[in-house]
Amino acid sequence: MHPEPVTPTAPRPLTSTLFTQGWRDLAFLHWAVDPDLVAPHLPPGTRPDTVDGATYVGLIPFRMRRIGFFGLPGLPYLGSFAETNVRLYSVDEQGRRGVVFASLEADRLLPVLAARWVARLPYVFAGMRVTTDGDVTRYTSRRRWPGPRGAHSTVAVRVGEQIADPAPLDRFLTSRWGLHRGFLGRTAYWPNEHPEWPLHRAELVELDEELTAAAGVPVTGAPDSVLFSPGVDVRFGPWTR
Repeated sequence: MHPEPVTPTAPRPLTSTLFTQGWRDLAFLHWAVDPDLVAPHLPPGTRPDTVDGATYVGLIPFRMRRIGFFGLPGLPYLGSFAETNVRLYSVDEQGRRGVVFASLEADRLLPVLAARWVARLPYVFAGMRVTTDGDVTRYTSRRRWPGPRGAHSTVAVRVGEQIADPAPLDRFLTSRWGLHRGFLGRTAYWPNEHPEWPLHRAELVELDEELTAAAGVPVTGAPDSVLFSPGVDVRFGPWTR
C-alpha cells in the first residue's frame, strides 16, 4: 500500500487517551541517509519512509513536560525531564507513517526503567541539561546506564523566525502520527495526535555527538535539516496493529 499523505495534523483522531505528554524546546537535527542503513533497525512489516530516494536519521533533544495517564494531571517531577532521541522514519503495510526509536536518553531514572520494562522502548539513563541564553538553546547529554557508558551529545542551536509555510520536507520530518515498535516478532503501532507544529528556522551553533553511532546508525558531517519548535501538547492512544 502507498504511504498515507503527510498531513499537519493527525489523519486518524484518537478516540481515547492512554497518556499525555508536553514536548518543549525541541531541536530537530536530521541527516539524509541511504534506506539500506536504516532498514535493518526497523521492526517486521515496516520499511524506511523516504523522500526523493533518501530516508533520515533524526537527533532530537528536548524537554519532556508532565507525563500524565488516563486524563489525570501530569506528574510535575517524575514526568518532567530532559530527553534526547535518535529516531528513524518508517511506513507499514497499511501505509501508516511513523517513527522507530533507535534510542531515547532521559535524565530521570524511574521513567527510564518503566519505559524499558513496560513499554519495551530503548530508553537509557543519562545526565542531561538544557539551557537557553538569548536566542541560543544548548542541550548536553552523557549516558550513565546501560552502555556504552559515557556516550555523549552536545547540541546548540540559534533559534530564528517562525516558518509561516513549512516545506514538504519540514512536514515529513515532524508530522509523524505514530510509533512503530516490534515485540515478540510482531509490530504494533502507537498513535498520537497534537496541534500543528509551530516550526522555526534554526542555525546549528555546536554539535558533538556519539548517540547516532551508539544506536547503530552513524551519521557524518553537518545535518541536512535543522529546525526548532517551542513545542506542543500530545495525546497517545492505545496500541494497535
